[in-house]
Amino acid sequence: MKIIKKIAVAGLGLLFTGSSVFAQSLADAKKAIGAEQYQKAKSMLKNLTVTEPTKDENYFYLGWVYLKQDYPDSAKAFFQKGLNINPKSALNYAGLGTVARLDKDQSTASSDFSQAIALAGKDSKPYVYIAKGYLLPDQNGKVTPAEATAALDVLNKGAVASAEKSKKDKHAEPAPTDPELFMTRGEANRLLLKSNDAYTDFSTAQTLDPQSPATYVALGVLWKYADNFDGAEEQFKQALSKDPNYGPAYREWAETDYRWAHTVPAKASEKIKEAVEHYKKYLSLTDNSVESQMRYADFLINAGDYQTLQQVATDLTKAAGTNLRVYRYLMYAAAENKDYPAGLQAGNTWMTKADPKRLIPRDYLYYGRIQIASGQDSVGIATLRKALTLDSSATDVYGEIANTLWSKRKYGQAGDAYAVFIEKGGRQVTLNDYLKEGISYYFSVNPNKPDTTVLNKADSALSYIQHKATTPPPIVILYRARVNDLKDGDRNNIKGLAKPYYEQFITAMSAKATPSDDEKRGLIDAYDYLGSYYEFKEKDQAKAAENYTKAKELDPTNKQAAEYFKRKGGAKSK
Repeated sequence: MKIIKKIAVAGLGLLFTGSSVFAQSLADAKKAIGAEQYQKAKSMLKNLTVTEPTKDENYFYLGWVYLKQDYPDSAKAFFQKGLNINPKSALNYAGLGTVARLDKDQSTASSDFSQAIALAGKDSKPYVYIAKGYLLPDQNGKVTPAEATAALDVLNKGAVASAEKSKKDKHAEPAPTDPELFMTRGEANRLLLKSNDAYTDFSTAQTLDPQSPATYVALGVLWKYADNFDGAEEQFKQALSKDPNYGPAYREWAETDYRWAHTVPAKASEKIKEAVEHYKKYLSLTDNSVESQMRYADFLINAGDYQTLQQVATDLTKAAGTNLRVYRYLMYAAAENKDYPAGLQAGNTWMTKADPKRLIPRDYLYYGRIQIASGQDSVGIATLRKALTLDSSATDVYGEIANTLWSKRKYGQAGDAYAVFIEKGGRQVTLNDYLKEGISYYFSVNPNKPDTTVLNKADSALSYIQHKATTPPPIVILYRARVNDLKDGDRNNIKGLAKPYYEQFITAMSAKATPSDDEKRGLIDAYDYLGSYYEFKEKDQAKAAENYTKAKELDPTNKQAAEYFKRKGGAKSK
């Protein structure tokens, strides 16, 4: 169900024409970063690197903007320039460590962060930005508990350093005075589900900087995740009373409306409309840049509005110098909208041109599904398996692989795939998966040279259903009979392994007035088998004739019945 209407965006062009319209102080640039006005901040900081080329902080914050916009290579270049100007720049080491962490280069990240701490002295900012580096979401959009804990540990050290720096009276109790430190520590605690500690940190930041809209937004987010939506809404209003143009308040308000709509269905219509309006306002206040649009794309994914996402992503691909990541969004949206040609084209672009370190399991999932839907079955299955090597917890994918192989009648591979899915899928596994495993193995066997090992796997899967189901479906009984029929071997040396199952199938069918065509074929198989059993095993010609007669009644052209009566000198059933 679509729950988000399209937010019309008038073009992707910037809302400014030159950097000269902005104040050129680092404080103003940092304020723009906090307001998520990244294009504005970049323009200001680039100007500052020209007018104040020896200040390493300018390069750090410019690099940080590039990190926030998902351009780690550009960010790294500016952090390195900052270190070239000041080799003892703790902030720029913190920036380099963050790039390494996002690149999954833990050794370099640890080394750079340690260097930043060694150079920080009593300055809390390097500690804060090391922590922010840990709290930047990875390509999966996640921050692990270990990373949040690492951020918290760094911030606690930074708090001690900040407190010592602010201590004026040697007899006084030291107290840190950096509100950004408490804001960041609150975020780490929130991610660790330490809501009380997060509240204390955000409240302390608010006390230290009562005019900051960011502190109110942080408290609003805390209330949002506690499903205290009225409380969250009040915090966002408070933030906007401090700064009516603070875009992040509208973004978080929109995302709160979305959560509210899903948690309280009676409010859904009202809150979805509000979410649309709030996101419109957010985009208008954050310079309508490509990056703001991409943040909107993330929101649309969470909202499940893939129709709008495809349109937004398509528009973004036409913007000059757009981030390659827009092709990920387009691939996802087109796959969900079953626009497989567009999805395949976008997927080919993203999967081949993106840095491999930026690819995530979800990318392989969508790409594999699109490839399969486009007729590239083998390649698509390999892509899905690649997703599983990166995230083995996505156990439903084992089922997707099995179902694809089943639909393509690659029965041997399908049987193995269902076996893996049954082993790993947990509660997602149904009795139907056991049925498909058993039937897949059955069809994979050469009837002229049956593999007993494979037949035993089939029998085991079907047996499981018979033991678990209160009333096993006739198809289960039939295929168990057919599996054991193949295990029986040659008719002349019939053992009777399939006999009880064919008899059970006949009994099950007796209660049905009009069998389906498939069930009729099953009955013919049953009577043919029982005719052979009584003819060759029991030497009971009367029962043999009885069963062959029933087979012939269902199929007058039945070869086995015709051959039997021919052998017996043209005897006819009564």
